[in-house]
Amino acid sequence: MTPPEPIHPPAALGATKPELRRDALARRDAMDPAGRAAAADRVAARPFPVEVPADAIVSGFFALRSEINPMPLMRRLAGRGVRLALPVVRGRGHSLLFRAFAFGDALGTGVWGIREPLPAAAEVFPDILIVPLAAFDRTGQRIGYGAGYYDLTLQELRAMKPIIAIGLAFAAQEIPAVPATPRDARLDLVLTEHEVIDCRGTSLDAHAVRG
Repeated sequence: MTPPEPIHPPAALGATKPELRRDALARRDAMDPAGRAAAADRVAARPFPVEVPADAIVSGFFALRSEINPMPLMRRLAGRGVRLALPVVRGRGHSLLFRAFAFGDALGTGVWGIREPLPAAAEVFPDILIVPLAAFDRTGQRIGYGAGYYDLTLQELRAMKPIIAIGLAFAAQEIPAVPATPRDARLDLVLTEHEVIDCRGTSLDAHAVRG
């Protein structure tokens, strides 16, 4: 079944990042909680879109407010024996630190009340990152929440080794084009409840695998 076209308000054309962020978050917040949960389950039920080598580490995140919940997807990966990690915020102007995570681990509370691994958990460097966002387009550009944590983190990790950055969002968060800057780090793929959008090797258009 072909997924519905995303809703793009006329005001989105020529809008600033803060305006695009606000509008996308309003659409996300307006979604029914049951629909948000069903969307997360649908993403998790699909085959993971990239191969995960035996020694690879996949980082996720704990959903904040109305974000799509990555935990169903992470549980499925854990069931396959994939090693997981979670981010730790070190402060504005610093990249994220990642610590090893397994379901059942004791967790602490970090910035904005987000659950995170305790300092005793091993620091790791993910190979595949599941990335939260406020809005995205089909070239892999994203709008985050304004602090630039993931832009800085992805740039640093890509300087170290090959990684894959996968945005996780509801289809309602898609916008026609993100007004990107040289500081912005592009995503390789975006997962929504309707499709897997492969942004690799694209500039203006992206190939979408319908699901």
